[in-house]
Amino acid sequence: MGDNLVTKILKSHLVEGELKIGEPIGIRIDQTLTQDSTGTMAYLQLEAMGIDRVKTKRSVAFIDHNMLQQGFENADDHKFIQTVASKYGVHFSKPGNGICHQVFLERFSTPGETLTGSDSHTPTAGGVGMLAMGAGGLDVALAMGGGAYYINTPKVCKINLVGKLKPMVAAKDIILEVLRKLTVKGGVNRVFEYAGMGIKTLSVPQRATITNMGAELGATTSIFPSDERTLEFFKAQGREEDWIEFMPDLDAVYDEEVTVNLDDLKPLAAKPHSPDNVEEISSIGKVSVDQVAIGSCTNSSYEDLMKVSKILKGKKVHPDVSLVIAPGSRQVMEMMARNGALADIISSGARVLENSCGPCIGMGQAPGTNGVSLRTFNRNFYGRSGTLSANVYLVSPETAAVSAIAGVLTDPTEINIDITVEMPKEFLIDDSMILAPAPVGTKVEVLRGPNIKPFPVNDKLGEVVEGKVLIKVEDNITTDHIMPSNSKLLPFRSNIPYLADFCFNTVDSDFPKRAKENNGGVIIAGNNYGQGSSREHAALAPLHLGIKAVIAKSFARIHKANLINNGIIPLEFENETNYDALDNLDKLVMENIQSALDNGIVKVKNVTKETEFNALVQLTEKEIAVIRAGGRLNYVKSQNK
Repeated sequence: MGDNLVTKILKSHLVEGELKIGEPIGIRIDQTLTQDSTGTMAYLQLEAMGIDRVKTKRSVAFIDHNMLQQGFENADDHKFIQTVASKYGVHFSKPGNGICHQVFLERFSTPGETLTGSDSHTPTAGGVGMLAMGAGGLDVALAMGGGAYYINTPKVCKINLVGKLKPMVAAKDIILEVLRKLTVKGGVNRVFEYAGMGIKTLSVPQRATITNMGAELGATTSIFPSDERTLEFFKAQGREEDWIEFMPDLDAVYDEEVTVNLDDLKPLAAKPHSPDNVEEISSIGKVSVDQVAIGSCTNSSYEDLMKVSKILKGKKVHPDVSLVIAPGSRQVMEMMARNGALADIISSGARVLENSCGPCIGMGQAPGTNGVSLRTFNRNFYGRSGTLSANVYLVSPETAAVSAIAGVLTDPTEINIDITVEMPKEFLIDDSMILAPAPVGTKVEVLRGPNIKPFPVNDKLGEVVEGKVLIKVEDNITTDHIMPSNSKLLPFRSNIPYLADFCFNTVDSDFPKRAKENNGGVIIAGNNYGQGSSREHAALAPLHLGIKAVIAKSFARIHKANLINNGIIPLEFENETNYDALDNLDKLVMENIQSALDNGIVKVKNVTKETEFNALVQLTEKEIAVIRAGGRLNYVKSQNK
């Protein structure tokens, strides 16, 4: 029996553990990426580790999130990241060079290698055959320091693509269909490996759209083979020497299989407020649209935006619609400026934004009150756009452009226009905005602005954990719910004490005050707690507020890892009905917690109601050791003594 792509990479990078489904393993990381929203914390943690230089083949720091410089904070953070990156041997992509995932795909992606990034959409690089995984900033810092990255051995699910997309049906519709089939929880403890004759019809940018949004499935990552289509992309990027053919064995074995027939696909949209709330556009109907936003790391490639320009050419955006477009990289922007496509976009009445994440992470372009916004992005979580009353739909660039002209949500297959785009034989190559680090031995002064505060560090675990229930939340709570990300808060990503006052702001604005009044406590949650972004701020802010444990029905992978990394105990209800019996301000006591962690069951006493229930410890021995130490940084320091 042969190996699939995932098994091949895991075998060649395994440094600890055994490849058995569900068992913990440590793997060697070849490359890392950070972005400025999470990067400052990652580099503060890297400094705290006391190493001289990063140990990876290559690490890159990108500036793409905090681009609105309304005050000194973002500019200071950028300068800190630039100088600390130079000191420690990390390449630095300047503001305006583009979105981390788009630029990484263009200039750094390498088939067959491993990548961790402090952004949940790091799996974008799976479009060229990398095993690319999103992680918390501390895990990325540890990988930069030469440490292993720990995951549980995932199931490998084959997504068999057959047939060929019809005109005006897009790669975005493929991943929306997978989300419709499997839901936002369908990828937990899985890697999705794409195969079948249908993949040969998909370019690298199309594949990257699919692997990018695979993060919304809750998957560990997603991956495509590296084949002749990948080689075309690498040749055009002037990087043929970085390409290798990387294919599964002919008799490769998979744990599960799902088939998607591309011939049958129709244009789809994810309705508010979840990426898996998917329906055919023809069934949704002609919803009036206020705003259309095209871009993000999901759909901002040259190919995507050339198709948009062909749709918009010679036409005008509907009078009632605001259309904004953000190219994913300077390469994309400049090539479109030179070939005239950018002029067609501008002539239509679209507003062109800089090459950044922008509206996708709430950094500007918030919709109006009760506004309907069509976005080519990857998430439409409640409040993420910056407007709580907004209704955000996720669609393909084709659907977005056609709808911007019509003024209503429109099935693009209704429009008879040829939007075929020939991929360039040569992309425009200019890496002048990617700065190489200082040579080894060079003295570099790290510049640190006044908004950069130390990250909170937990204490060693005692014998008793107690506290009141400070908030009780339902299923599918996202990291956007826990620690909102918008233009008002993003400049303070380096200032946890300030951010903590906005923790759970979109759910219960009294949460920070209640946490402070009760000296911290416990969070109670439903299924899939912490889905979405990899931002460890969703663990750091609760830590600052004294959160000792989270008891949930289940956890999203990256957020659970971030809780462990910060010494917050993640526990799961043995019987989910016990969730119903808990209320805010119930006092909970967990005695003999040290031995309970080893035994796998914690008895939780509800002192207020004079009841008790069991919570399960779904942790590895190493994770328990990290919890006992009060977090991974404490644990690493103790191991290095």
